[in-house]
Amino acid sequence: MPPTCAGRPGSDDDLSTVLELERELQTPECRRDRERLARLLADDFIEIGASATVWDKSSILDMLGNEEPVEIEVIEPIGRAVDVNCVLVQWISRTPEMRARRTSLWRRTNTGWELVHHQGTPLA
Repeated sequence: MPPTCAGRPGSDDDLSTVLELERELQTPECRRDRERLARLLADDFIEIGASATVWDKSSILDMLGNEEPVEIEVIEPIGRAVDVNCVLVQWISRTPEMRARRTSLWRRTNTGWELVHHQGTPLA
């Protein structure tokens, strides 16, 4: 059973670490590195993409493995500790094709932080 989000709020170091991981996930290098992605995504990971497509860990790994490299600008990232084991990240993405408001939920495990949930909502 995966760890749960329970306990007191995390530290500023936790927020910095998770914001760095969120930024890393948007780089072409990370998105092409299946092994790195597999470590960063929780086994129970779910994404609701800006396209309204729902992805699980397996399908997102396959999709990103075939993705054309794209520069994703991370705008105004903020993190908020939900509790000691969970951090909520919000930011805006900008690519040549679109902008979207993004939200991610990260969970602390015995081996580090993992992304549990991500959602993108297109911006006009």
